[in-house]
Amino acid sequence: MFFSTITTILFTAAAILGAQNLYKAFAKNHAQAEQSQAAQGLQDQGGAEEASRAVSEQAHEYILSQMQVASPAVTYTADEQQNISVYQQFNEAVVNITTQVMGMNWFFEPIAEDGGSGSGSIIDSRGYVITNVHVIEKAAKIYISLYDGSQYEGKVVGSDVESDIAVLKFDPPKGVVLKTIQFGDSEKLKVGQKVIAIGNPFGFERTLTTGIVSALGRPIKNSNNIIIRGMIQTDASINPGNSGGPLLDTAGNMIGINTMIYSSSGSNAGIGFAVPASTARRVVSDLLQYGKVRRGAIQASLVQMSRAIADYARLDISYGILVSEVTSGGNAQKAGIKGGSQAVRYGNSRNARTFYIGGDIIVGIDGVQVTTYSDYYSMLENKRPGDTVTVTIHRNGKNYDCKVVLAEESSAL
Repeated sequence: MFFSTITTILFTAAAILGAQNLYKAFAKNHAQAEQSQAAQGLQDQGGAEEASRAVSEQAHEYILSQMQVASPAVTYTADEQQNISVYQQFNEAVVNITTQVMGMNWFFEPIAEDGGSGSGSIIDSRGYVITNVHVIEKAAKIYISLYDGSQYEGKVVGSDVESDIAVLKFDPPKGVVLKTIQFGDSEKLKVGQKVIAIGNPFGFERTLTTGIVSALGRPIKNSNNIIIRGMIQTDASINPGNSGGPLLDTAGNMIGINTMIYSSSGSNAGIGFAVPASTARRVVSDLLQYGKVRRGAIQASLVQMSRAIADYARLDISYGILVSEVTSGGNAQKAGIKGGSQAVRYGNSRNARTFYIGGDIIVGIDGVQVTTYSDYYSMLENKRPGDTVTVTIHRNGKNYDCKVVLAEESSAL
């Protein structure tokens, strides 16, 4: 009996739905018939144009009745308001940088050719711009384009390959007030924090992309095979033309310089890297003051270890930096680091190099393992002359720690 009742209910519901559909179809057909009759009646009276106009007016009235007029008030989410505010305040401080390089024509005559393109940030109202070294690489001429389309020739104040940071200068006309971007504090960044990237890749309107800090303290090898430590990783879209542009926090402070992307195709793949502001600030300060970056150095002649050297010298390790010679009276000698005593020639006859084996091998600095030249230089990247570092050396099968007071880089052997 239960199943009989359920069956009856379902049959009744189906019948009701069917009746409703039939009614809707009938109503639709009836309406169409009425419209057709009205039109026919007008046609019978010789008013074909009147009939067409009547149908058109009915259709127009129906469409208007179905349209919903949007409210004239535009609202934005808090996140959108934040993005809009940062862009409006700082986009005019982002510039497009293009270069010309020297090439050769068919007659081996030097000619100017289009070079690279990238972005930069105005950091001083006098016309100082920060960008990447690879943006201006091999440039014979540099052009800086502002938000309003005006273009100026720029000159290189200083560049630092180790950090991929360069400072340019252009001379704005008198009375022109330049928008600038200030450095932020990259030391307080947190993974998951929102970041905003602004770029001017092709000289058109500046672009904005958003993302988060994906990771901090990344050691990344650049195109010159130099490891830049402490890089900021972000998923904000950073395309090749955005290199040199600012990575901003939500307050509009520059917490990084967009430098490179990780991609097998050259397009953005959601993994971008920026030089942290803490590094950029120090590099810019030195470039403006000295024209170069003052880094601390160990006063010694060094050679990259290899398996061939280890086998020839019968050493128990094949990694690290071999100390060939130490400067007499220099910081390495004062710290007890020893150079080699047996001269050897390494390489083919044309490019042979003479160095000394039998000396210490640098295998660590400040507790971080050093296996290559890149490791060695990256560990001294943020060190200044006068800083003290702990150098771990390998001697006679054992490791020893030495305290070294770093000297001026140019005074290294």
